[in-house]
Amino acid sequence: MLPYLTFNGNCHAAMTFYHACFGGEIQLQTIGDSPLGNKLSPEMRHYILQASISTDHFTLFGTDMVGEQSLTQGNSVSIWVECNTLEEVHAYYKKLAQNGKTFQPIAQTFSGALLGSLTDQFGKHWLFHFKNN
Repeated sequence: MLPYLTFNGNCHAAMTFYHACFGGEIQLQTIGDSPLGNKLSPEMRHYILQASISTDHFTLFGTDMVGEQSLTQGNSVSIWVECNTLEEVHAYYKKLAQNGKTFQPIAQTFSGALLGSLTDQFGKHWLFHFKNN
């Protein structure tokens, strides 16, 4: 299972931000780069048809392609990031918290693991977990 995020015209900005936070390889395909490009308005051509960020830990997909029902932000889906080191969990949390809203700072849970949560500047909810085995 891979997270696939839908945006409303700001996918490029969001995926560029996530790439700056997590690193890895980023790929962005605009509607203008696709066979559909010349059939749509010039305003739509800069929208992202599909984007991906691939890291050693995960792949994250994104798009600006919103159906007729339009985009509804909610809290029913979170992106779980399983971190490999203490430094990683704090670094990812700090980077994604920029211009976002923190809900649970990184803290130790009853099981001894570290857990934190936030909603980033694009309205996506993230959970960060680290368990030192």
